[in-house]
Amino acid sequence: MTVWALEGFSPLFTATARAVIAGLVALAVLLVKRVPWPHRSLYRPLLYTMAGAVFGWPILIALALQRTTSAHTAVIAAIMPLTTAVLAVLRTKEIMPRQFWYAAGLGTLALIVFALSRGGLSGGDAVADVLIVLAVLSSSWCYVEGAVLTRIMPGWQVISWVVVLALPLTIPLSVIIWLATSDSHTVTAQSLFGLAVLGLSSMYLGFFAWYRGLAEAGVARGAQMQQLQAPLTLVWSVLLLGEIVTWGTLAATTVIIVAVAWAQRVRLGPGPQPGPPAD
Repeated sequence: MTVWALEGFSPLFTATARAVIAGLVALAVLLVKRVPWPHRSLYRPLLYTMAGAVFGWPILIALALQRTTSAHTAVIAAIMPLTTAVLAVLRTKEIMPRQFWYAAGLGTLALIVFALSRGGLSGGDAVADVLIVLAVLSSSWCYVEGAVLTRIMPGWQVISWVVVLALPLTIPLSVIIWLATSDSHTVTAQSLFGLAVLGLSSMYLGFFAWYRGLAEAGVARGAQMQQLQAPLTLVWSVLLLGEIVTWGTLAATTVIIVAVAWAQRVRLGPGPQPGPPAD
């Protein structure tokens, strides 16, 4: 969907406009459901989550992709599930056994090989690499903070408030970026569809299941499911963009699936366990 959206819009506009779409839909949902305004004690974690989900990851990755290739970006971004697990342990004091880290490391290594097999060594740029690392850290942190919030409010309310609270920033930013990059826009039905799906799915509805899953499985263990994103993205790329699958890609995908299954089967060690998500 990002590829389709970028056919008609600049990377930065795509990053901010999808948050506007999500925010407007979320605002309507909150009004219809008559959800009360969150307690002010929740503002800080909501703002932390917003910083990573709405601004950090989308904008930093958009800036990085202006300097390097998506394949090179994928090599560094492969550390995100492992980074999320580390931050979760630091933030929530989850105790993960040694086998979990073996599984997470195996999956991360397979993801790096997966990205390298698709040309990830080319297009290296020091500034782009820093941007990607910062994007990964911001995204991982917003996952952890958002999952912690689901112990207080349902996951759909977490992401709803996150994108709604961001509207005073995302709307003017989108207007400014649109005016500054209007010459590069060639809007088509396909690019509009791609942008709409990014706003509704990737930026909003997808988080309903994501935060609920992290809350129920534990952030560290649940985050390893994200390793499946690369092979699943390839499946959609084959169906929609005509991408070609190699035997090496299939082998890396198999290792990723095994690593994710291994991480999910590892029993949690003693210590604080993930609390039940709010209803």
